[in-house]
Amino acid sequence: MTNAQHTSKLGIIAGAGALPGVLATACEKSGRAHYILGLSGFADDAQLPRAADSWVRLGEVGKGIDALKAAGVEDVVMAGAVRRPDFSQMKLDFKGMTFLARIAGRVLGDDGLLRAVIAEIEVEGFRVVAVDEIVAELLAPTGPLGSIAPDSSALTDIAMGMAEARALGKADLGQSVVVRGGTVIDVEDESGTDALMKRCADAPGAILVKVKKPQQERRADLPVIGEATIRAAKAAGLRGIAVEAGQTLIIDRAAVAAAADAAGMFVFGAS
Repeated sequence: MTNAQHTSKLGIIAGAGALPGVLATACEKSGRAHYILGLSGFADDAQLPRAADSWVRLGEVGKGIDALKAAGVEDVVMAGAVRRPDFSQMKLDFKGMTFLARIAGRVLGDDGLLRAVIAEIEVEGFRVVAVDEIVAELLAPTGPLGSIAPDSSALTDIAMGMAEARALGKADLGQSVVVRGGTVIDVEDESGTDALMKRCADAPGAILVKVKKPQQERRADLPVIGEATIRAAKAAGLRGIAVEAGQTLIIDRAAVAAAADAAGMFVFGAS
């Protein structure tokens, strides 16, 4: 069930992918007032239930904050993929420059940068909330999602893959690994999960394992899978996907389960 206990106006900072649209649709269904702030170059009106209320570039921090305040937003959720920016190439407004000055000299990985962004938003008086506070049913359940379950050998690979993926995440290097027969075939890098699966297309029968980084801020960048993930996994010849239960977002659970069944692969929530 969609969480509807919050009545404060929600600001959706929209990146790439389907997730911002899922949240906006949930707000429309529950009657919750919301404001969509699209990030130029990432968000796509075609994946939203309505056009974004306003648009900003990544460096336009002040413009974005002012838009959210003018709209009467109290809660903010960060949703959708955003590539790590090259600050030297960004066009920054005054607040953007101030933010960059505050983090200058600090070595920040992706998680550290997201924590700094959240802190900046909260300093402005907003409450930053997690995606699952808006739509709780997006979190992956424990066990098989569709009708296909991993066998004992796959469960052994999944357990090993979970440990390896957590170690990768602890180093703030990625969220996913591909494993087969007790061996890690490849690991995620800055190119993302789809690129990882493409690199493993010559290892049929492998398993994608995706987890939350142990130190990760839950209010931003939780692992996400959807129908597109299933298509990419099928194209790569994978036998299944394992995600961390309760810590991974699944966009349209029923559609993902149906797509996995049709592809003859499992989607499994592991802990």
